[in-house]
Amino acid sequence: MDRRKDQSGGTEFGKEKRFTKIFFATDAHGSEVTFRKFLSAGKYYQADVVMLCGDLTGKMLVPIVRRSDGGYVSRLFGQEQKAETELQLKAMEEKIADAGYYSYRTEEDGAQELRADPEKTDKTLKKLMLERLERWVRSAEEHYKDSGIRCIMTGGNDDPLEIESILNSSGCIMNSDGRVVRIDDDHEMITVGHANITPWKCPRDVTEEKLEEMIENVASKVEDIETCVFNLHAPPKDSKIDTAFKLDDSIYPPRLVKEAGQPVLVGVGSSAARKAIEKYQPQLGLHGHIHESRGVAKIGRTLCVNPGSEYGEGVLRGAIVNVSKAKVLSYQLTSG
Repeated sequence: MDRRKDQSGGTEFGKEKRFTKIFFATDAHGSEVTFRKFLSAGKYYQADVVMLCGDLTGKMLVPIVRRSDGGYVSRLFGQEQKAETELQLKAMEEKIADAGYYSYRTEEDGAQELRADPEKTDKTLKKLMLERLERWVRSAEEHYKDSGIRCIMTGGNDDPLEIESILNSSGCIMNSDGRVVRIDDDHEMITVGHANITPWKCPRDVTEEKLEEMIENVASKVEDIETCVFNLHAPPKDSKIDTAFKLDDSIYPPRLVKEAGQPVLVGVGSSAARKAIEKYQPQLGLHGHIHESRGVAKIGRTLCVNPGSEYGEGVLRGAIVNVSKAKVLSYQLTSG
């Protein structure tokens, strides 16, 4: 007897499953603990497709300096961290990795060299970024290859372009960026990991004109746009899932803009993403980028979802979306 899950998590007897359950998460930013939770999410949420899309890599190198007495010291979150034993050292490195940063053991001379040479710092950071992502992809392959769950991982505007070769090296994990792919028999999906210009000068920040061109290039190849999923890292502008503090980018690093002593909130999403959604009206929009703007929005018939991100706290924010051929059946924002 065929026993299948229905959309509420219950079971039906003798009936074929008529929907696909997607688990979508974004903006892991190198956090080891967040990634480990993603590996467990497919089975835990009984998903058909799991997606970790946008900003896979972290942002910061944290030197761990060996002292003359054999101990180690580093700085994390503005506080000095000390390790006197190998066990304490490994715990320090795990704490740094769980926060999404990259630890780097060195001597005092090496730490001074990094401080004096930003180019060497950037090169070291990128090397560690790529090594961690390589390990993540291999772990995801091992975890999902025989599970019956499709796994998709893509980059975002914060990620260096070099990650593409790692994501494309897998025969099991799908990199959907810049392509039209099928997530099931009824749904195509397009992905664009680039985003509109930010004050942070990220590797994949582009103008709205360029972003519109990139989205149009893949959207125009979709066979059935009504059942399509638009996986656009940048959320649509002024959709309430793109709300963030306004920043003065005339200086670097940017600073908060305040009025009457209070920070100003604005929509910082992409006008190109909104234009594409309004034009094509896909079934579902999956977005990220603005960590603090977790929520859902409707633009015409399209349900747009931003699960948000709390990677720095080791929390996996996600969204479960159940889709049939005709419509989005249900959604739920998750946290764990």
